[in-house]
Amino acid sequence: MSTTSDRAIDPLDYIGFDALLSDDERAIRDAVREVVREQILPEVGDWFDKGILPREVFREFGKLGFLGAHLEGYGCSGVNAVAYGLINHELEYGDSGLRSAVSVQGSLAMYAIYRWGSEEQKQSWLPRMAAGDAIGCFGLTEADAGSDPGSMRTFAKRDGDDWIINGSKMWITNGSTADVAVVWAATDDGIRGFLVEKGMPGFTAPDIHKKMSLRASVTSELVFQDVRVPDANRLPEATSLRGPLSCLNEARYGIVWGVVGAARACYEEALSYSQERIVFAKPLSSYQLTQQKLAEMVLEINRGMLMALHLGRLKDADALRPEHVSLGKMGNARGALEVARSARSILGGNGITLEYPVIRHMNNLESVVTYEGTHEVHTLVVGGAVTGIQAFR
Repeated sequence: MSTTSDRAIDPLDYIGFDALLSDDERAIRDAVREVVREQILPEVGDWFDKGILPREVFREFGKLGFLGAHLEGYGCSGVNAVAYGLINHELEYGDSGLRSAVSVQGSLAMYAIYRWGSEEQKQSWLPRMAAGDAIGCFGLTEADAGSDPGSMRTFAKRDGDDWIINGSKMWITNGSTADVAVVWAATDDGIRGFLVEKGMPGFTAPDIHKKMSLRASVTSELVFQDVRVPDANRLPEATSLRGPLSCLNEARYGIVWGVVGAARACYEEALSYSQERIVFAKPLSSYQLTQQKLAEMVLEINRGMLMALHLGRLKDADALRPEHVSLGKMGNARGALEVARSARSILGGNGITLEYPVIRHMNNLESVVTYEGTHEVHTLVVGGAVTGIQAFR
């Protein structure tokens, strides 16, 4: 009779992670994995090269229930936090830009309406966004107000039954393709959220070009020049920075899972390449330095997955704190970037071409380390939690 110790280690599931998931969670993960491998991977290198993400991707993902999957009702799938994390993981195995587009749609734009909007706003937008028929973006970051959103200059002034918005937002995923922008602006009574619809006079969304990262998604600036927005488009329940920050926490949770997907894609490519590449009459994988790199990758990926799973279980138990998410985002994003860089070195010159996914993931992860809260800011959040002293306030 064979025992567990007699079985060979699976290099693609080193610690038996699959056994920690429920049948439903595995089924959802496998469904997303199949779509990514069959429909996304053959195309995403070209999308990255051309700097595009076809709108049809949103409609396809809407049919499959990926958009706003963690939300209840309004055409959303209502999956648990772990399943939603696994969706992000598999999407980012395909590409960080792809996961970013879906994350902005569901965890930022849709969640903002779901959590802070009126029932009329929810009924109007969420079913269409869940189906991929309407695309959303999230306007918080400004050129001079990234890590410090309270310093935003975009201002909304009350004018009878309307609001007049002036200002701009920067680095906005889905910006020019969005049918609705969730825009956060300062007012005389604090930070408020508004639904700015495509085509409103004075609202433009020029794309940001010449970027070397997250190219398989659209990144734009949002510009507001005396944009008149009816009060019915104001998110009635959002009255402070707590509104946008709650949305960011949702998106950061998805990143904790997603970046490990990018790391896993790099590791799998490096492992396969090292076994096939012959150097000095031996496979590259037979050299000690290569094995050290692969072992470190396995460590980072499995450590990251366990962190993500634990945070997911906490979220499902309604016990997840923003400080927990900061720890996960800080550690997993940094670890994923280290894996990508190490994988790139194993592939040598082939590591810098889009014939292989590694340089694409590596470039993408350089952005992911920075966005949704920089590595430095999350470090200070964790430092503040353990010392009781806020270093940046």
